[in-house]
Amino acid sequence: MKIADILSSKRILLDMDCRSKKDALDTLAKSIADADNSTSQIEVFDCLCARERLGSTGLGNGIAIPHGRLKDNEKTIAAFLKLGVGIDYDAVDKAPVDLIFALIVPENSTDEHLQTLATLAEICSNTKMISRLRQSCSAMEIFSLLTG
Repeated sequence: MKIADILSSKRILLDMDCRSKKDALDTLAKSIADADNSTSQIEVFDCLCARERLGSTGLGNGIAIPHGRLKDNEKTIAAFLKLGVGIDYDAVDKAPVDLIFALIVPENSTDEHLQTLATLAEICSNTKMISRLRQSCSAMEIFSLLTG
């Protein structure tokens, strides 16, 4: 699956005033729910929080990939949040997180879920890409980086 298939520039949020992990997940949940009329913000938020209770999705280096599966969701949807100031996210390296890529997949999409997470992990391990994402000032620029 290509990032362009699951993300749009409308779901790339820049410099949002999120002061906590909960704020960030709620902001991402709203963005994802707004893209899919069959899913509510509360459902997406609860799904992301349920996954976080299993262990933080904060990968380190200021990056997190919260994700989850929704029972009645029919398509994979992603949102990206770039914070002006990093937040405590319980990341493995204890560093503040400022780049968050959220992912919601249908409940029965195990292979697709794993492939998408692998693609995101590859992007997040590219230090040049992460630096360019942090320097980007527009949703379209970030969209181009993530989908190019």
